[in-house]
Amino acid sequence: MPKRGYHHGNLRQALVEAALRLVEAKGPTGFTLSEAAKQAGVTPAAVYRHFEGREELIAEAARQGFLMFADLMQHAYDKYQPSALAAFEATGRAYLAFARKYPGHYIAMFESGISVNRTPELANAAHRARTILEKAAEDLSQHIPEEKRPPASMFSAHILAMSHGVVELYARNTPGATSPFPPEDLLETGIGIYLRGLGLIDPDT
Repeated sequence: MPKRGYHHGNLRQALVEAALRLVEAKGPTGFTLSEAAKQAGVTPAAVYRHFEGREELIAEAARQGFLMFADLMQHAYDKYQPSALAAFEATGRAYLAFARKYPGHYIAMFESGISVNRTPELANAAHRARTILEKAAEDLSQHIPEEKRPPASMFSAHILAMSHGVVELYARNTPGATSPFPPEDLLETGIGIYLRGLGLIDPDT
């Protein structure tokens, strides 16, 4: 009988949570399935009833992370309606907030080397998260003259790339990467410069 009273599918989630702790502590390749089993309080054989290997376990952690990420961005988007500008800025900030609050999920999603196309379920979760920012970008782009308007997918990709760069360089304790400014300030001012360049923010503000 499994330890700790796991039943009705609880063990699968317990293994994901164990993997998240290990990913955060040791990195996505720094632990074994046996260690995940030990963290969850079960035998290694029990793991294989739910996951074929470590990558499948991390992929499930990433899938759950993308769903949580999408929920966070959707909340940010909804909170600042009907202002397209405020909603867009909030969804950009949500990236950094997510990385800070859920480092294990963030690593599984963006630093594990697991392709988002590994499974349809993972791909769908990643797509859901991406489309929320694209929707915010599309809303905001309506305020740009059509002849100067970048595609919403490009618009949102720029902000995602900026957010990812700030997180990786300055919010994840990258060796040798230091800044005299907090990551939040770097991201906020970076988004501001980008939006001013598109004429969406008054240059004097």
